[in-house]
Amino acid sequence: MNDSNEYFLVAHQPLANFARQVLEAVNVPRRAATLVADSLVSANLRGVDSHGVQLLIWYTQQIQDGNIDVATVGEVASENGSCMVYDGLNGLGQVVSDACCDHAIRLARATGLGMVTARNSSHFGASAWWAQKLAAAGLIGIVTCNATPLVAAWQGRDKILGTNPICMAVPGPDTFLLDMATTTVALNRIHKALLSGDTEIPPGWAMDAEGNPTTNPKTALEGLPMPLGGYKGTGLALMVEVLCAVLSGGAMMTEVGGLRVKNRPMRVSHFFFAIDAARFLPIDQFQARMQQMRDTVKGSRPADGFDEVLIAGDPEWRSDAERRRDGIPVARGIWEQLTLLAQSLNVAVPVG
Repeated sequence: MNDSNEYFLVAHQPLANFARQVLEAVNVPRRAATLVADSLVSANLRGVDSHGVQLLIWYTQQIQDGNIDVATVGEVASENGSCMVYDGLNGLGQVVSDACCDHAIRLARATGLGMVTARNSSHFGASAWWAQKLAAAGLIGIVTCNATPLVAAWQGRDKILGTNPICMAVPGPDTFLLDMATTTVALNRIHKALLSGDTEIPPGWAMDAEGNPTTNPKTALEGLPMPLGGYKGTGLALMVEVLCAVLSGGAMMTEVGGLRVKNRPMRVSHFFFAIDAARFLPIDQFQARMQQMRDTVKGSRPADGFDEVLIAGDPEWRSDAERRRDGIPVARGIWEQLTLLAQSLNVAVPVG
């Protein structure tokens, strides 16, 4: 492990082993701990540090508080044709989501489409991990989930919506991978800024409790994340609620708990949609058309001030390659908290 004034640099495999050991120390079974650890470190590799190992701080607290049942994998509530409702039984979000993806893959291979909506789950990490699992099975993957109500509807100031991410991944070479919150940024990016000791966040990320723009991360956490594109972000967030919570019969909007909410389970709902592109056209043609789409975007002229035109997935694929080679930078403030957590659980911290 190497350090600088701002961060520690940790190789991805030792970091994954560390995360697994922390989870095992709070009685998460080995297979589940490995799954969760790998999903978190994958987010760090992709540069999505807000959904990386910093989440161990809150995952372990939720487990110790009894809000997450580490032993359950959930159960099928109903299955009808290509459609399924899955009950997570307040299990680990990654364990529940892994089962849901397996069912979505099975259904899509049988019928062309597999749609699984889940209720009573918990935080599942970055959406891209699950959409990519579907894509790795040769399917188009669309994944969404609802989240802690910390966002106001457009023109409102009451916290009634989550950041409700939307993700899409496609099979084949790296051509397109969309993973976005329905707010300007995911809330965990603001938490990361505060944990890292940052005194400012970029304009447009958040508002204070009265709905006024702010660049102070502490004020932002006490206030409201900014909806993406105004009323359009609110509309997308509500669309996610329909697909995840309304369809599954799960907790909706203000009924959802949170990673930082004590004394009750999160009860998050997820949505997994797998599409067999080969039912529409030969898969090699699909991939060729995806490449054509990518080439058209990448070949367009950049605007003033930009060196190139990026497409969804580009920054994360580049980060993954760099961090696999050079290591993962973990902000000093976050690493200090992870070190304290590890010490409280008698887990060894990675050293160089």
